[in-house]
This record gives sequence, C-alpha cells and structure tokens, in this order.
Amino acid sequence: MKYAIAAAAFLSLAPLSQTQDLPDAPGKQQVQTVCAGCHELGTALGLRRTRAQWKDVIDSMINRGAAASDQDWTAILNYLATNFATAGEQSAADPPKAISYTAPASRNIGPLNKPTLNWLGYSGDNAGLRYSALRQINTSNVGKLKLVWQYGVATTPKNEPLSANGGVATTEAVPIMINGILYTPTAQHTIVALECETGKELWKFDLGNTGAPLRGVTYWAGDKDHVGQIMAGTSDGHLIALNAKTGKLVPGFANEGSLDLRPGVVDKFPDMPYHMSSPGAVWKSMIITGAQGQEENPEGPAMDIRAWDVRTGRLLWTFHPLPHPGEPGYETWPKDSWINGGSPANWGAMTIDNERGLAFVPIGQPASQYYGGARHGTNLYSSSIVALDLNTGKLKWAFQMTHHDMWDYDAEAAPALLEIVRNGKKIPAVVAISKISLMFFLNRETGEPIYPVEERTVPQSDIPGEESSKTQPFPVKPPPLARLSITPDELFKGEPEHEAFCKELVDKIGGIHSLGPYTPYSATEYRIIFPGQQGGANYGGVSIDPSLGYVFVNTRDVGGMGMMRKRPEGSPVAYTRFSPLGTGSFFSRFWDPSNELPCQEPPWSHLYAINANTGEIAWQIPLGTNDELEAKGMHNTGAFGQGGSIATAGGLVFIAGTVDKRFRAFESRTGKLLWETKLDSQGQTNPMTYRGRDGRQYVVIITTGVNTYALD
Repeated sequence: MKYAIAAAAFLSLAPLSQTQDLPDAPGKQQVQTVCAGCHELGTALGLRRTRAQWKDVIDSMINRGAAASDQDWTAILNYLATNFATAGEQSAADPPKAISYTAPASRNIGPLNKPTLNWLGYSGDNAGLRYSALRQINTSNVGKLKLVWQYGVATTPKNEPLSANGGVATTEAVPIMINGILYTPTAQHTIVALECETGKELWKFDLGNTGAPLRGVTYWAGDKDHVGQIMAGTSDGHLIALNAKTGKLVPGFANEGSLDLRPGVVDKFPDMPYHMSSPGAVWKSMIITGAQGQEENPEGPAMDIRAWDVRTGRLLWTFHPLPHPGEPGYETWPKDSWINGGSPANWGAMTIDNERGLAFVPIGQPASQYYGGARHGTNLYSSSIVALDLNTGKLKWAFQMTHHDMWDYDAEAAPALLEIVRNGKKIPAVVAISKISLMFFLNRETGEPIYPVEERTVPQSDIPGEESSKTQPFPVKPPPLARLSITPDELFKGEPEHEAFCKELVDKIGGIHSLGPYTPYSATEYRIIFPGQQGGANYGGVSIDPSLGYVFVNTRDVGGMGMMRKRPEGSPVAYTRFSPLGTGSFFSRFWDPSNELPCQEPPWSHLYAINANTGEIAWQIPLGTNDELEAKGMHNTGAFGQGGSIATAGGLVFIAGTVDKRFRAFESRTGKLLWETKLDSQGQTNPMTYRGRDGRQYVVIITTGVNTYALD
C-alpha cells in the first residue's frame, strides 16, 4: 500500500493595505505585501526618516524574521526613502535616487524572543509564546478559510483518508517556516523542505529505517562561515545537521553531519533505546538537547541535558536532572541513585530567554511511574521546571510542581515567557503547567511564585514500602484547570448504551474510590485518579496573546484507573498498576476504550483563557464533540485528544487537539467559536502560521501529513 504525507494551509487573499493611501510609485506593491503583514501602515509611515534610518528599519525587520528577496528590499528602501524622507533629505522636486540595498552582515533569522512573520521553532520562537503578529486572517474573515494545499496526507488505495488507526504512524510534529520554506519531519521516516505557498517539495532527506523526529526540527541561521542548518534528532540516538538549502548532511558537523548522542549516557545500557523526543533549542552557536526517559524501568541511560557547538558537534556542558554527589538536589534521592538511574528526563520542548541567557527546561516524571518505594525523597528535578545558565549549564533555580511523583504528572509542556503587570510594575515571568493542570506563574529571574503557592496536605499511599509526599504545591491563582476528583453521583448519564457500560465498569471495580487531588493508587482497592496519566494538560502546553495578557490552554478530563499489584521477587519494580480493561496506558483510563468516551459526566475537555495579570479565568468553553452523541441530542461534551493552540494578532486562537478530527478557530477575547473544519485524521499537535512570499497568511496543522489553509 502506498502512502503520502499531507499538509494543509489556509490563507487570506485580501491585501491588508487596501485602505492605506500610499503614493503610486515603484516599490508600493512590495511595501503593501511585505510591511503590512505586521504594521498598520498609517502609523508606520506617519513619521519621516532619513535614508539611513529607513535602512535601519529594514535591517530590524529582517532581524525580526521578515522575509523578502534583496531585490524586494531594495525596492522597499527606494520607495520609503523617496516618498517618506525627512524634509532635509529630499524635496518633492528632487528626482528619485536609486539606492542599492545590502543585507546586514548577519541576518539573525534564528529563533528570537519576539513574534515574527516566520515560524522559527517548535513554539514559534524561543520564548515559547506560540503567538504570531499576523492579522490578515482575523475575526471578521476567518469563516472564509479554505484548504489550499496538502502534502502527504495518508490515503487508502481508493484515495480515501485513513483514520488515526489505519496503519499510518502518528506524528506530533510542528513544522517551522524560514524565509518561504517549510521544514518538517514526516511519519514516513523523512525530513522535507516544502515551498510554503504551494507545498511543492524542494528536497527530501530519507532516514531509511530510522524514525524521524516525533515533534519537529530546529533551525540555526548559520554565520559568515557556515550555512543555515536544519537540526534533527533521530530515533537511533543521533543528531543530524542538514544544509537548509539542499537537504544534504553538513560535513563539518560532528561525523560528516551526524552526531552520535549515545556515548557517555548509554555506556552501561548499550541495548536500551535512547533518543531525543522534542526538537533541541538553539542559542547563539549552541544547541541544547534532552532525551526520552524511562517510564517504568528505574534503570537505563542517563537523561543528561547537554549543549553542543552547532558548528562542530563539540560537547560544551552537561546538566544532570538526576543530581550527582555534591550537586544541589542529590539529597532528595537514595544514595547513588544517579549511577544507573534512567530518569527523570527532559522529553518536552524547552524555552530560551535570549537576553538573560537562560534556558527554562521542563523535566518529566521519575521511574517507575506509579511506585516510588525504591526512590524515597522528593526526587529533584523530576516534575520540575529548571532554569539553567546557558553559558555554563549551571542551575539558576528550580521549581518542583509535583513532589515524589507517583502519577506520571510530567512537567513536559514548554514553559512560556511573558511580562505580568502587578501593582503597576512589570515582572518578567515564566508560566508553567503540568499534567495535573495546576498553572504556576514564576519570576523568571528568581523562580519565586508571582501568585501565592500553598503546600497542602494530600492523601497518603497504602502500598508497602512507599513513602508518598505529605504535601503538594497548589497555586492560589489560577484555580485548577482540570477535574481533580469524582464522586458516585458524577457518573455518566444520558445515553443508554454508554451509561450501561460505565455502570458495569464501576460495579466491576467495586465502586468509585477517589480521595481528591493527588489520590494515590492503592494496593487494596481500585481507584480513579483525576487527572489520569494523559492529563489534564499535556505536551501541547500554552499559547499567549501578549496584547490581551491571556494565556490559553486546553485540558482533558480523563481519569486514570487501576490498582497496584505486587510483582514477583526480583522484578525491576515491586508494584505495578493493573486495570480490569486490559494491559497498558490506553486500558488504564476511566472510559470505554472502544469509543474513547469517559465514564464521568461531560464536558470531557476544555479550552481556557487565563488573565495573566490577575490570575483569574477570563473564559472557559468545552472543546470538542462526539458526533454520535450530538445526533442523540447531547451537545458540548468535549472530546479527548492531544496537542495545543496558537494565538494570533488577528484576535484568534487556532486549535485541533481532539479525537473528533476538528480544526477550530476561536475569538481570543471571548472564546466564541468562529470557524471549524474536519480533518483527515486527528491533529495531535499544535498548528502554526506564517506569511508567504505572496503576502498571504497561511495556517498549518499536521495530521498524517501537512494540511494548509488560507482565505479564499
């Protein structure tokens, strides 16, 4: 059977500058196309500048990610210097003076802590905002979005879309777009470069039997001696560098373009898997990498966070998320745990504060996931956000979101950087959320909570040998953003068949046993844990509209379900979770696995907007639906799913992230649904957006391939 990988993009055909009264002269079209994507031209051109000042403006635009050819920049510079020069520079009677534009020596089009017209990284930029300054697609016209091209959407021999379970590997990738070229890994073991306006394949790097990166690739802009590079972690534990223009391996990087990440971390476990799970982060001329850690087996390769010279592959520094002797946090583990420990790991995306030279790194849960009898202590830096000095790799501060994690409550979502205004003062902040869906706003420089955090008493474990933490941290603001408990009267009702399944399941497990937030699994009874191991929130993380001061996040309400059973003597883990529905995470949820419908009353998923300046919920809505229940009169149920949102200056929040296969746009100020379409399969990732070289804005979401939308 033959498969293709698909992408879909949406765009607007109406120039933003139609209402601007610009002088007719050569270069007007380029100004309308290139400049109007982010600027109100009446404001931008209201001031007169010298030729040198206009040149500085253009250099700044390029450094913020604006994309155009040198020929177009020359036309723009001539137009502005002729028609919007200071009075002393040029009079109306002067003939136009041609100026040859020369690009700045170093085009800083790598990830920046500012929104740009490109989509420079997994989270849009280094700051993790998942925000675009584009506004061509906005609240007034988003309803006209149409599919304009696809790349590689998997189909059957009859050219019918495959479902998520139809034999095509799923992907959580977010493409990046740099100067008109879209770069993305695919589910077909390739990395591709596509023309951003058409989806035309420009080059393809075939990885053979090696898996492509799960969540995306990283771009380094290069320097005067090195070409721009696409950096990608592969499933066999390598980091490869591809020439961004040709797709060929870069010979000067490591071993002919491929760096083996395994030496130094897998030495004691050469046969165990080791690979990057999320794209690395680039700062100056280094790339910082994490890895996918162990889930159940406590032993395995070291999950060190490392920085490499992006030009040569030379190791620059190492940070140990499981501390070594003499390092802060070593005392929070049993003696010598670091020697064979295969967790915790940074498997999610990290965020960079370029100006402060800090990396904000989310760290996952310790192994094993649900039993910590062999790892007494709070287990730093598991389920934490750590701030690292990028020059040295040294710890600046850490904030643990779950102590002694026994629930798989990873802090894996990329943190996001913003400024919060409190009592008239701006505070540099980082916002973090983990699977339990407690959102923390922290001072970026110190790690101190901006809103109070309380250590509250939580239920204790009854499993022999376990020493659960007596307290857990709860922010006073915002309130929890997902269900944290269940009572018997909250069992699903309303559709006879599903209601009967849920009642039978509850009878099978001996009733609903839930002790509230941080309910531990038990060795004596089945328990229902909210949120379950999928969250709550997950790797989709947050997006931010800085003009509103709103933080957007989607969470799901699917409980974990199970009981802990003693394993045979000599097993790697003394107790493991058991479910009456079957083996594995999918069958350890409080739902019907045949249709993925939870067994508590809906809604089962929400999209929230949090006002960062007050800590209050600005709005919340159910996210997703179930077509069969809709047909039977049950509305606004919400739907399980993965992936997150993006926000735009057009007043929109775009999100897929539900098993109903929908892709939606909401008004960011109110949460009102403005547009939706049905995809070929689930969008289990975040969308992205950019402006093409044709001046149009596109919106992209990956399913089995790339789906690209624009205004018709």
